[in-house]
Amino acid sequence: MIVIDGENCVLGRVSTHVAKSALNGEHVAIVNAEKMIIIGNEKDIYQRYRDKFEIRNISKPVESPKISRRPDLFVKRTIRGMLPSHSSRKLDALHLIKAYIGVPKEFEGKGKKMFELKDVNKKHVTVDFICKKVGWKG
Repeated sequence: MIVIDGENCVLGRVSTHVAKSALNGEHVAIVNAEKMIIIGNEKDIYQRYRDKFEIRNISKPVESPKISRRPDLFVKRTIRGMLPSHSSRKLDALHLIKAYIGVPKEFEGKGKKMFELKDVNKKHVTVDFICKKVGWKG
């Protein structure tokens, strides 16, 4: 099992690595998912995700796309977008991926950092910040 500590790691770069590992059949756990970073301007990132949350089907709102506001499921959905479409491999790989808010007891001291943000002055936003802005109350 691969355990990845998401603190100060770039969401997109970690997601591609996790998707590839899951497709190869490895179990992957991401801890501190809420502390992962999205690089870019805060206003633009918030606008992009807010627009996604506002998509609704007027005739059948029940059939509208469901996007979670929880950081762990937010990260998992990002990884889901990097898996092959319309394939049974996608579901198999998705079941091998777990994301956690904080660090569970069984993973304490096991997480490795990858794709950490080297330049602290670069504009970035945490997943936690975006989720709270779009309505997560955690």
